[in-house]
Order: sequence, then structure tokens, then C-alpha cells
Amino acid sequence: MATLIAPSLLAADFGNLERDCKMVNSSRADWFHIDIMDGVFVPNISFGMPVLKAIAKHATKPLDVHLMIVDPDRYIDTFSELGSEY
Repeated sequence: MATLIAPSLLAADFGNLERDCKMVNSSRADWFHIDIMDGVFVPNISFGMPVLKAIAKHATKPLDVHLMIVDPDRYIDTFSELGSEY
């Protein structure tokens, strides 16, 4: 099994997401890891659909999206349409 590198965008500077996406694009990372948290399934709130759409616009590598949300099946098609690959 190959090792994949997928930096989490939770470590990004939210005021400079485009810049940080470009940094990951130019790195040896394989994927972008994006944690979607709704504040219900887990106590934290992170990215939502508009932010994922903005990230997808700048990412040239696959988006690995981790849905930590209530009823994720309800949103799978939407997250796929927004650019999620994994």
C-alpha cells in the first residue's frame, strides 16, 4: 500500500485559503484533507459548502472530505458536486 500525504486545511490561514491551496498544489502532497464539522455530530464547527466550493476552485489535487456531520448520506451528492473525490 502506498503512503499518501493529505494535509488538513484546518491548519490553513482562513484569511488566505487561496494562497494556502496554492502551497499544497505546489507541494509533494497527494490530496487536500478537508474536515467538515457541523457542531452537532462533533462539538466543533469548521467548513461548510461555500468554503468547500471555494477550495475546489483553487485545488488541483483531489479533495479528501471527512464528513463529521449528522446524517451525512443526506449531503453526499452535494459534496460530490462541490468537488469532493474521497
